[in-house]
Amino acid sequence: MTATTATQAADIVAALLFIFSLAGLSRHHTSRAGVVYGIGGMALALAATIIVAGRDTSAGTVALIIVAMVLGGAAGLWRARKVEMTQIPELIAILHSFVGLAAVLIGWNSYNEVESHGSAQTRIAHDLLRIHHTEVSIGIFIGAVTFTGSIIAFLKLSARIKSVPLMLPGKNALNLGALAAFLGLTIWFAISPSLGLVIAITILALALGWHLVASIGGGDMPVVVSMLNSYSGWAAAAAGFLLDNNLLIVTGALVGSSGAYLSYIMCKAMNRSFISVIAGGFGIEAVASSDTEQGEHRETSAEDTAALLENASSVIITPGYGMAVAQAQHPVAELTRTLRERGVEVRFGVHPVAGRLPGHMNVLLAEAKVPYDAVLEMDEINDDFGGTTVVLVIGANDTVNPAATEDPTSPIAGMPVLRVWEAQNVVVFKRSMASGYAGVQNPLFFRENTRMLFGDAKQSVEEILRALTRPDPQPSSTSRPGLRVAKQPTPAG
Repeated sequence: MTATTATQAADIVAALLFIFSLAGLSRHHTSRAGVVYGIGGMALALAATIIVAGRDTSAGTVALIIVAMVLGGAAGLWRARKVEMTQIPELIAILHSFVGLAAVLIGWNSYNEVESHGSAQTRIAHDLLRIHHTEVSIGIFIGAVTFTGSIIAFLKLSARIKSVPLMLPGKNALNLGALAAFLGLTIWFAISPSLGLVIAITILALALGWHLVASIGGGDMPVVVSMLNSYSGWAAAAAGFLLDNNLLIVTGALVGSSGAYLSYIMCKAMNRSFISVIAGGFGIEAVASSDTEQGEHRETSAEDTAALLENASSVIITPGYGMAVAQAQHPVAELTRTLRERGVEVRFGVHPVAGRLPGHMNVLLAEAKVPYDAVLEMDEINDDFGGTTVVLVIGANDTVNPAATEDPTSPIAGMPVLRVWEAQNVVVFKRSMASGYAGVQNPLFFRENTRMLFGDAKQSVEEILRALTRPDPQPSSTSRPGLRVAKQPTPAG
């Protein structure tokens, strides 16, 4: 088998492993296998790269490639071991920026390589030069948009800049104008390439990427991260065309298409327009949101909540980003086991965009060894809240906001939410009465059947566990009269 045949075979096997990885990651019980497939595919791809480099370049170049792989792998391992689960969204966002930057650098290098050899000496036929220059322009454009867009998403997710959307005059016109300018520059560059045009395309794309994501409110960041994931895939595919690397093309297409489909699913879950996500056109109304309280809230204690749970027949827990920040998933899992041992039906209701990354809550609950069958999606559990004794809202805010269904003027109007307010009793775990990430106040906090349990979520859950392990937990003197704690029949389904 020749080296060329071997690398082609490696590319095919690696591409299949990446496909198996995506399939495995789509289900809880196969996710570990999916990760292993992905690691195997990437290891094989790196080995094929070294083989190709050894065939076509000098030993010094191969050594540099190996050094770069070792340094990159060491940096990735270090960050993976150091990063907290709550920092995963911003870590992924910044990793997307690296993919975009790589695509920009590859585009620049491909342009310089062709121009330095001249059209007569280059391996690219003269009649294909315009196609090549078009590929260069598209690759640089997608990569630069991904680069700056991902950096802005990282800064918003890590609270280094405000999450409110940027509102420049003529926002949509600016985006459309930038796209029209890119089309014109690409045609010009294909006909008469020059360094000045490469610089102009790069600057235009960098500015557009910054504006697209800066114009989107913080509450919509989960969709933005997913969309940037798609952009990074298409940037990788564009780089694959420039490098004549079939595996990079296939891998980029897989990431790009799966990221786009995930974004589409999330847009449906948030009642958003998929086209407006791509255009960075939604979220601007969040500026009009208010943090003003809308009534009188009622507080409770860990002892009261323990007494409520002790007498409950069914409990639904709705986790949010606050649970991740408090690292409360393990005591929450212990609370689940304790209640189930006492015959209480305990389930989890997870909103599609709970947290700041798709699947964030599912990963946290799986890490804490919460049974998969107890974790239900919004569509599976929303009809059960009306027959539920107690709902524990742990760190969630926008995803349980009744204003989405009851207030047509709300910035999140029309967004499907978990209807927790339909339960007999609701206990909300929060540090304060502050609004959620979207900047919208939540009327749930002021309802008659809602009690606020202030403090660190992890400590609060641990206090509830201690109260439950004591014989006959008694409510404190702050208990609200009329709080319903009687046993209720377990709802069907």
